[in-house]
Amino acid sequence: MSDSHTDSHERAPGRDRRRFPDISSRAYEHPADRSALVALRKLSGFDTVFKALSGLLPERSLRLLFLSESVRVSEQQFAHLHAMLLDACSILDMPRVPAMYVTQDPQPGAMCIGLDEPIIVVTTGLVELLDEEEMRAVVGHEVGHALSGHAVYRTILLFLTNMAVKVAWIPLGNIAVMGIVTALREWFRKSELSADRAGLLVGQDLRASLRGLMKIAGGNHLHEMNVDAFLAQAEEYERGGDLRDSVLKIMNVLPRSHPFTTVRAAELKKWAESRDHQRIMDGHYPRRAEDKDASVSDSFRQSANHYADAVRSSKDPLMGLVRDLAGGASDLGGKLRETFGGRGGAATPPKAPGDGGRDTPGS
Repeated sequence: MSDSHTDSHERAPGRDRRRFPDISSRAYEHPADRSALVALRKLSGFDTVFKALSGLLPERSLRLLFLSESVRVSEQQFAHLHAMLLDACSILDMPRVPAMYVTQDPQPGAMCIGLDEPIIVVTTGLVELLDEEEMRAVVGHEVGHALSGHAVYRTILLFLTNMAVKVAWIPLGNIAVMGIVTALREWFRKSELSADRAGLLVGQDLRASLRGLMKIAGGNHLHEMNVDAFLAQAEEYERGGDLRDSVLKIMNVLPRSHPFTTVRAAELKKWAESRDHQRIMDGHYPRRAEDKDASVSDSFRQSANHYADAVRSSKDPLMGLVRDLAGGASDLGGKLRETFGGRGGAATPPKAPGDGGRDTPGS
């Protein structure tokens, strides 16, 4: 590993990109990622399960499995991915280069798992789907997970969803385990937004990052798709329908480990155009050397500000209801009755596109 680390800092990226020496994962972590992780750690029973599984998870077996059933990326195998991995670790100043494997699976996918040392796994379906710059963003995304320490919780989520739910001897019982799985999924969906930002810092090509997300949603038909139209879908998804649609959105996302791709694309574009992103690109960002002095209260405050801004700017009908409630709406019950089939079952018609809020995003 140490030799790879040395190589990663000697090898120049494929094209001129900024490097971020000693960058802390705090620089790119989404505020919702941090707050969801704090909530997860406070969940009743999580510490018990975490400590128990940390000693039981077969990490050695996991590594042997990938060694025996997948192809390890190196200078001799998938050399172009190896170069991207070194590039990503160089740009994010990753202390150690994680092992990376390609596994045979037609479904596009990638993950970063491991307890002691992170392992990056990408599927053949993803390698065949994406072009070089799109793949570079994905590799940066997974290195971002590794730098943030997400691999541990991802491994526990993987283990619980695949096996532990079926094991009757777990002390907390299946209902408690499913509560932890639900909380882990909520955190992991938010952590994906953080890793998308890390992927952009590595690739430094917003259009490539957005194309990659679009291809994951629609396949290898780039000539049939349009990034701006894809982003417009996210706007339509957020503002469309009424309160019933808002509830359906929540129900649809709960069983998922990843946010919807259009939502990820819109979130990434918004961050790419923000002052926070520009400051990082200008070299002004938190350093790992300062992590021990980082204020927990500042993180909470940032998370609270993020959610407050999200409620204020959201076009989602449920968030509109929250704003009305916060503002002391006088006929809240009437709105709910109308929406969910009050008088004659008539629902409140959805707002016309363009009613208030932000403009439709474009690139």
